Amino acid sequence: MGSIFVKLILMISVFSLFVFFLNKILRKWLNVEKKKPFSYDHVNAKHKKIDWTIRIASIVLLLIGYSVNITRVPTERIWFLETYFILFAFMIVSETVRAVMEKRYAENGNNYIFTIVQMVVFSILLFSLFITDFFGLFDNLN
Repeated sequence: MGSIFVKLILMISVFSLFVFFLNKILRKWLNVEKKKPFSYDHVNAKHKKIDWTIRIASIVLLLIGYSVNITRVPTERIWFLETYFILFAFMIVSETVRAVMEKRYAENGNNYIFTIVQMVVFSILLFSLFITDFFGLFDNLN
């Protein structure tokens, strides 16, 4: 059991370092300012309104998906109402809206490129973790 946590921490550390250095290189190359950690700055009021609409819709979808799938047999769940799918879709839609708003309204024209690259890298990371069952990390739990 302990080795699983060590592997998980090691995997998270490697991916975190990769994302950290990728962000550092991209920021320097694209001349994009570093934002505060764990903050979400909206480009303008329109972006804020659209973002909150997406967030509320995602929460509603999560609740609907949970209530529908919890009543079904585990092998017959509706895949697009699963939590992981709704959260992944939320991330893609939210970051796409951010990139579009940055392209149209941000002072630095390179902000949207940074956002798109971040979204693509994070999507590939999440998708690869999901497809490979965390690179086989949980294969020998039983």
